[in-house]
Amino acid sequence: MNAPAPSASHNGSDEVVKPTNFLRQIIEADLDKGSYAQRHWGGSPGDAQHHQQGPVDQAKIRTRFPPEPNGYLHVGHAKAICLNFGLARDFGGVCHLRFDDTNPEKEDQEYVDGIIDAVRWLGFDWKDPSGEQNLYYASNYFDFMHRCAVYLIEQGLAYVDEQSAEEMKANRGDFTRPGVNSPFRDRSVAENLQRFADMKEGKLPDGAAVLRAKIDMTAPNINLRDPAIYRVRHAEHHNTGNQWCIYPMYTFAHPIEDAYEHITHSICTLEFEDQRPFYDWLLDHLRAGGLIDAPQPRQYEFSRLNLTYVITSKRKLKHLVDNQLVSGWDDPRMPTVVGLRRRGYTPASIRNFCERIGVTKDYAWIDYATLDGCLREDLENQAHRAMVVLDPVKLELSNWAEVFGSADHLEACSLPALPHPAEGQIAPERHFTLGREVWIEREDFAEVPPKGYKRLFPGNKVRLKGGYVIECTGCEKDADGVITKVLATVVPDTKSGTPGADSVKVKAAITWVGVADGVQAEVRLYDRLFTDPQPDAGGKDFLALLNPESLKVVTAYVEPSLKTAQPDDKFQFERFGYFVADRHDHRSDKPVFNKITGLKDSWGK
Repeated sequence: MNAPAPSASHNGSDEVVKPTNFLRQIIEADLDKGSYAQRHWGGSPGDAQHHQQGPVDQAKIRTRFPPEPNGYLHVGHAKAICLNFGLARDFGGVCHLRFDDTNPEKEDQEYVDGIIDAVRWLGFDWKDPSGEQNLYYASNYFDFMHRCAVYLIEQGLAYVDEQSAEEMKANRGDFTRPGVNSPFRDRSVAENLQRFADMKEGKLPDGAAVLRAKIDMTAPNINLRDPAIYRVRHAEHHNTGNQWCIYPMYTFAHPIEDAYEHITHSICTLEFEDQRPFYDWLLDHLRAGGLIDAPQPRQYEFSRLNLTYVITSKRKLKHLVDNQLVSGWDDPRMPTVVGLRRRGYTPASIRNFCERIGVTKDYAWIDYATLDGCLREDLENQAHRAMVVLDPVKLELSNWAEVFGSADHLEACSLPALPHPAEGQIAPERHFTLGREVWIEREDFAEVPPKGYKRLFPGNKVRLKGGYVIECTGCEKDADGVITKVLATVVPDTKSGTPGADSVKVKAAITWVGVADGVQAEVRLYDRLFTDPQPDAGGKDFLALLNPESLKVVTAYVEPSLKTAQPDDKFQFERFGYFVADRHDHRSDKPVFNKITGLKDSWGK
């Protein structure tokens, strides 16, 4: 099912009232109770003592956006960015940008840079009112995480397990049978401390041992059956180099990161709901041991974004990139933030989309048309109009010299660049010329017109938009019967905007581009990357659902007003939709435009 789209309302004044959701209600209740009013902030992440020595935190709440730098962010991350940064903004708080870089195998500085750029492009910042830059790296907390692990061992709450991975998996049990205790579970504290030190000092090979939390191998929640919290991995880390050969598991590192940064509301997607009991178990013990300060973070889950015709698995998106099924992470068909940006989506359209779809715990699919609708709303009164011919055929006005005295005469024409300018704004105009030859869309001529056809066919009159009324007289063809030229005559004294413009009534006006001043351009017609609205659901082979028509490149002609277009400039190409000058390939001497979306949804039911 498709989720309903809540929208902002007004409270009788000019103030926009944001739609409420369960997370806002939780935060409002916490603020009303003063749950975090006396929380201190040490000025930077730190342990309990560090924060206790700092002043009362001026941020009413602290949230965080914690991406793993193992790929580029996608539209699902955009929802999380807007949610976490937006809640912090709306409730007088601060949102941290934290790189969850605890895995040395898949992370890269390229992804770090890309994430920073994406968050800024979406319009958010991690600087608090005092000017403090709340940009953090989980790998900088490795010393504290190790200290926490040692504390758990000392308290008899963790042990080094040297079973093989296969043995651990078999002994873990499943939903129908309890787990079995490891033969290493009852080692002494001293022995566990020594073996963990051996792991840290590189004395054990990869996979030889893990450190596990000691909880309950019979717990109904399998995540509490002595989860692994550290592993041996001899690999160079992008930030810490070769300093470490043991690395914390995500489920162990993440709650510690939140506590170290004094996060109040740790917001994540529903797949982490089953991990919340371990999140609380770990922080309860670390707080009891004086390692982290109270009040400790609380985890809340919301439903992830399921957008039709899109996959949001970074692993699968990387497969598309690595196997050159797309041109890169920023291919305009990709649901990555860099792909959406290159496609032509605006930060405002994505923020409005995330606001509109709301935040719930319900599993639902959001129609991609909702995102396109937000884009159209943003660009409707911003994007300058222009005429373009995507499938050109030449039209010759055979009586041009007779009417204007010269075959080379060029008639100056103009149209509004913005039909609905803002109040008080002078409507900008675009200028072009009409001559003896123009380019028209091939579909705008029919030698034998179908029923109801109102455009060019022998004997019919139409208006060249912004120009004159013309009457079609026929066409020319090549040896294969392909139409190479449409023939017509211009009707004198019918120019748009002149007293005689309405002297001849026509049923259609068609777009065109003059041969004399039109600009040849490459136009990339992008469409959905997949043919199935749920390409990643139900065990489907997403590769078999790739849309072979997702990109069509044509040589087009655009009106001369686009000669000054700069990369990232957005336009409405009349009758075709919204387009953007490609941010990488567009040049003044070789224009390249990408189709963002049509004027209306063409994928609806």
